[in-house]
Amino acid sequence: MAALSGRVRMIVTQRQGKHNHVSKAKPPVAQSARETAFPIPKHLNLAIIGSQLVALFAIFWGAAVADAWWHLALLAVAMAIVGNSVYSIIHEAEHGMLHPNSKCNDLLGAGMALFFPAPYHLIRQGHIGHHRRNRSDDEAFDLYFEQDSRILKYFELYGILTGLYWVLVVFSNVAVLVCPFLLKRRYFEFDRQSAAFMQSLNPNYWWLIKLEALLAILLHALIIWGLRIPPVHYLVVYFGFGFSWSAMQYVHHFGTERHVLHGTRNLWLLAGIDLIWLHHNWHLTHHQQPTVPWKYLPILGREQSPQRQFLLWHYLRMWRGPRLTGQHVENKYAGKIVN
Repeated sequence: MAALSGRVRMIVTQRQGKHNHVSKAKPPVAQSARETAFPIPKHLNLAIIGSQLVALFAIFWGAAVADAWWHLALLAVAMAIVGNSVYSIIHEAEHGMLHPNSKCNDLLGAGMALFFPAPYHLIRQGHIGHHRRNRSDDEAFDLYFEQDSRILKYFELYGILTGLYWVLVVFSNVAVLVCPFLLKRRYFEFDRQSAAFMQSLNPNYWWLIKLEALLAILLHALIIWGLRIPPVHYLVVYFGFGFSWSAMQYVHHFGTERHVLHGTRNLWLLAGIDLIWLHHNWHLTHHQQPTVPWKYLPILGREQSPQRQFLLWHYLRMWRGPRLTGQHVENKYAGKIVN
């Protein structure tokens, strides 16, 4: 396993292709070595997608027939578990690790992102940009500087903790169709994190993002209408996912080292849920080796960074709010467009 870890470190250094940081180059030797050491489990991934779709539609049907508040509560919990599993599949696609065929990879990722719901090629750019900006001044939601608005920083962090972040991502479906001109850096200069994200967006994807947004809206309208789900039921159940997803979006990074690769931590919740979420909580291992599929993260993580901490404890710690700092960390990828 030490040899495999050394090999994958070489691969991560040499191959930062389409689904990673900057270079478009894909050295054939590095690509072959990575696929040999850590092949994409495509058949397993496809089986997982199939089971996720069955689970989603079972939850939708449950929302349609639920006639008690505790029914909706249980469905919201189920949606939190299944929805975050779906996001983990989307995450694999964002890194080009869902299917070895790049077209199939993006098609599957875009299809599953409709259940987020969000345009795949928008959230993919956001996530790849996150790997570039992590813990720099351009992405440090737990910190603020003297020149920053303290109120805005508290609003951003507590928005993440309470599910508002997911609501904003979902609203992007409408924004990109109705007022796409707003998604430009000059409208977000008041907030460094948002401005850095907008600056990294690749305009070549705009037509595809608009199409995906339209399909997401149509799909969910069809689900609600076709299954006759009361809108309140639908919103309550879906927010079970939205709240849990949003609440976990910074828990792996809060208070960590100001380093683009090492500024995160490996966490755990429950063994069964960690598996359903495709080992997403092995987050430090993923950031250090972002081209390794989910299946192998525990193997590498236990060897390199075996210490894991309880996720809920760190979520509660985040409620203390952002803190003032004078330490600046440059984003070395500032202004780079996501390929």
